[in-house]
Amino acid sequence: MNNKSIVLYLHVHQPFRVKHYTVFDIENDHNYFNSRADNDTNNEKIIHKVAEKSYLPTNAKLMQIINENPEFRLSMSISGTVLEQLEMWHPEALKSFQDLVATGKVEIVGETYYHSLAFFYSRDEFERQIDQHKKIVQRLFNQSPKVLRNTELAYNNELAMWADEHGYDGILAEGWDPILGWRSPNYVYKPINTSNIKLLMKNYKLSDDIAFRFGDHNWSEWPLTADKFSHWMSEDQNATNINLFMDYETFGEHQWEHSGIFDFLEHLPKEWLKTSGHDFKTISEAIDEYDVKDVIDMPYTVTWADTERDLSAWLGNSMQVNAINSLYFLEKDILNSSDQELINDWRKLQTSDHFYYMCTKWFNDGDIHAYFSAYDTPYEAYTNFMNSFQDLRLRLIKLGFLS
Repeated sequence: MNNKSIVLYLHVHQPFRVKHYTVFDIENDHNYFNSRADNDTNNEKIIHKVAEKSYLPTNAKLMQIINENPEFRLSMSISGTVLEQLEMWHPEALKSFQDLVATGKVEIVGETYYHSLAFFYSRDEFERQIDQHKKIVQRLFNQSPKVLRNTELAYNNELAMWADEHGYDGILAEGWDPILGWRSPNYVYKPINTSNIKLLMKNYKLSDDIAFRFGDHNWSEWPLTADKFSHWMSEDQNATNINLFMDYETFGEHQWEHSGIFDFLEHLPKEWLKTSGHDFKTISEAIDEYDVKDVIDMPYTVTWADTERDLSAWLGNSMQVNAINSLYFLEKDILNSSDQELINDWRKLQTSDHFYYMCTKWFNDGDIHAYFSAYDTPYEAYTNFMNSFQDLRLRLIKLGFLS
């Protein structure tokens, strides 16, 4: 029997949400992000809630799993915006991540510091944010990422070529059927037109069974147990790596504790490791261990969001396009100002969540956008963002860098 590895990758992120910022605040209030009066956009309160419901119990459970199963490994990425908030407002949760990484069983994956779509708008800004993220990971976790994931798993051939040229060993993407065709995501691949880098692709069916369907009592497979799930992963006899990619907040926040999600997480490694040849690997370990199965050509951008798996979750309507184009139009003048507070605010506004909240899709995708949004409507999200943007722009004009 072939060796077979679970590659578990979890993504940790929280944005600096724009508060309810009105036209009357423009030129009077330069604080766009931290509102204590509004619970929906109170970032300090939200980070405490998510830490208590998800980060602390998940990290405690993962530490228990590592202690009980020495073969257990996982990879994670942590955005700079959530690390900033944890440093400011919940150092206990940050320490729990640091303790987990200190076990030597956790790999940190690189990404943009501000969870932005900069790759598609400014390659220079993208590279600055990658470097900024690398520095905070080195400072807080003493690791230098060798694997890259772009925001929302947004991937194309050009990104893979950039990562290859910049010395990354691995890169992540969605295992989307129109790209894979007859192939399975359960192997290591090579991006087209690259020399050294390898590609791991999310098994979205199995990942979403945990991330989205686990607590759904109307799902035909509910309840999902560790032994059932292990059996599903074993069905592909020739697979080498089962790539389970999901948000960290799956555990405790999206799937609440009463759903049994923490018990599932605890028992899954035991069930999987019962079978000879089964193990867990970090992304780097998987790409070192397994041979390339095939070459992947992804000429257009694929993400892990919505049914379309494209950028339409963030750029699908005129509000979103106007907001993001307006923001990146200021890049040169913002950076020339050398005003660090202004630059930081500009970068916080780049976070993709702001544009996600402006999405006007319907049905299931629309429900998911509404669930994550801090605003009652996409139009409210747009209004608050653009009011903040106008104040940012006026600050730049007053400094003499924009007319």
